[in-house]
Amino acid sequence: MTRPFSRRAGGGSALLALFLALAAVLFGSAPVPAAAGGAWWEATSRPAPDSQINVTGEPFKGTDAQGKVRGFVDAHNHLMSNEGFGGRMICGATFSQAGVADALKDCPEHYPDGSGALFEHLTGGDNGKHDPVGWPTFKDWPAHDSLSHQQNYYAWVERAWRGGQRVLVNDLVTNGLICSLLPRDRTCDEMTAIRLEARKTYELQDYVDGMYGGPGKGWFRIVTSADQARSVIQQGKLAVVLGVETSEPFGCKQVLDVAQCGQADIDKGLDELYALGVRSMFLCHKFDNALCGVRFDSGTTGVAVNIGQFLSTGTFWATEKCAGPQHDNPIGLAAAPAAMAEKLPAGVSVPSYASDAKCNTRGLTRLGEYALKGMIQRGMMLELDHMSVKAAGRALDILEAEEYPGVISSHSWMDLDWTERLYRLGGFAASYMHGAQGFVGEAAQKAELRKKYGVGFGYGTDMNGVGGWPGPVGADAPNAVKYPFRSFDGGSVLDRQVTGERTWDLNVDGAAHNGLVPDWVEQIRLTPGGQSVVDELSRGAESYLTTWKRTEDHEPGVNLAAGQPVSASTTQWWNPFVNFSPGLTVDGDTGTRWASEWSDDQWLQVDLGSVRRVGRVTLDWERAYARAYRIELSDDGTTWRNVWSTDAGDGGYDTAEFASQPARYVRVHGVKRATDWGYSLYEVVVNRS
Repeated sequence: MTRPFSRRAGGGSALLALFLALAAVLFGSAPVPAAAGGAWWEATSRPAPDSQINVTGEPFKGTDAQGKVRGFVDAHNHLMSNEGFGGRMICGATFSQAGVADALKDCPEHYPDGSGALFEHLTGGDNGKHDPVGWPTFKDWPAHDSLSHQQNYYAWVERAWRGGQRVLVNDLVTNGLICSLLPRDRTCDEMTAIRLEARKTYELQDYVDGMYGGPGKGWFRIVTSADQARSVIQQGKLAVVLGVETSEPFGCKQVLDVAQCGQADIDKGLDELYALGVRSMFLCHKFDNALCGVRFDSGTTGVAVNIGQFLSTGTFWATEKCAGPQHDNPIGLAAAPAAMAEKLPAGVSVPSYASDAKCNTRGLTRLGEYALKGMIQRGMMLELDHMSVKAAGRALDILEAEEYPGVISSHSWMDLDWTERLYRLGGFAASYMHGAQGFVGEAAQKAELRKKYGVGFGYGTDMNGVGGWPGPVGADAPNAVKYPFRSFDGGSVLDRQVTGERTWDLNVDGAAHNGLVPDWVEQIRLTPGGQSVVDELSRGAESYLTTWKRTEDHEPGVNLAAGQPVSASTTQWWNPFVNFSPGLTVDGDTGTRWASEWSDDQWLQVDLGSVRRVGRVTLDWERAYARAYRIELSDDGTTWRNVWSTDAGDGGYDTAEFASQPARYVRVHGVKRATDWGYSLYEVVVNRS
């Protein structure tokens, strides 16, 4: 950005103002000096013309009396999704060197009257037409129900920061199939889009720095560690964390149930994302992929996504009866949108689904487990939302076995019954940006649980995420915002936000863009029960950083059984070309396994080589698992003592924990089979505690 001119007294100042105004007309935006005073939170120069912030007062910084940071966390946002999906699904940009008029303009095909806005029509954001003009009039967008227009212009993000937000998770997002169906001006490769969105986020940081006097001086700070984030927040600035939410990360799609990636692709992809600064990610999103199955979308959106999955993978969603009380989102059963249905091959239609089959048949695949363990090795946080019940349950089993705290639910998609498992691990949860009353109601469901674990709360706005946002409540509503109002800490005053010729009022416009998030928080405060929710939200940044720090500090347990001698009561030998020997359970390869003969009373034992303290045994069962079994320890391999047992085994990942005690030998003793086969284990892990 061009360095601002020096201010001069008298006529010189007037001449400068005239020159800058003329430059703005002829050449687009130009920097203008900030008002005198030199406050650290005010820019030294801004583009002209530009959006207003409409907040006065110094942003709070430092820590509270307990040494903890304060502030809200938006755990799920998409600052740069306009760069994904081929570049023409979300119209308008977060910033532009050419200024606000260039940033906040509609997609080319939306002109002259919005009738060419295919995605906007498909998602119900207009009635077939809309005014495409953004700056300066903003007649029809952004809007709380428009899913194809920019909601994260940098000045609106700035207002959210000034209103109390201190952590923002910017999920880099795209979908190759959706990209291929829409107008586009770039490739549909998902990893290419992720790289671009990451680069644009760093460019936004530079753009803001340019307004504040140079590198490192702006309020928008990308962080790659919890300590770095804490330092940024203590300075009163916004800590921005990079995440990834895409349908086929690392090229890991599946076509007709065949994975299109391997372990090497996953390692390369995780290394690249980590180097970009990514610290959290989803393993699947919208479409079943080679890593995991997804939670379903509902209604018309669900039908469209299901068609998209078929076009991308050759398979529709498949359902089964749920094994437990948790279930996936109700599957979309509405009529298929014509624009999507016509994409299907002749004779192919969306299948019907049994009303009592509410779970995705696909869970966490072996490649998905490999990716999850790769994230653990790199200290990255897993986003559970969008995982099917089967996949999320398996992921939680693995995380619990590893005692790994890096797990996030950022926008209300995880089954609420599993929230305690998340908190017990040390994870963090946020709710979607519903209307104030609905948000307070959802917060109340788990308030006692948050109190039990001493954690704060967060919100996930999902701005630019094609979700829909709180609508207007009306100026006479009991919880209508009274402008101007003070931020939750009392240090700043916020008035109605003005961009160009448009003045935004949450009561009238709903949550049309990110700049209205502080107004929404104020509406929560004014809602019955809302003050306590705002108090919890103000502790959200601290809780998020606590989860992140614990993730970074996690030390993997040593598998005492790795490579040690293993024996078993029997070994299945029916196929001379397949090895099912006991030692395969401690080789670190989840593609190999031990299998017993087909009878109930069977055992497998590991010789640890010497007496070691043992307190936890983790078992990775194949489909032939034990309904009833026990864990036994011995000092000499002859005399055994029972330390743990169950008669309700459910297969998958099992972790048996017991009082740590010395032993040389560990035995898994099967009592009753769950199937007609014998017992089969992929891996056995023995830990000290």
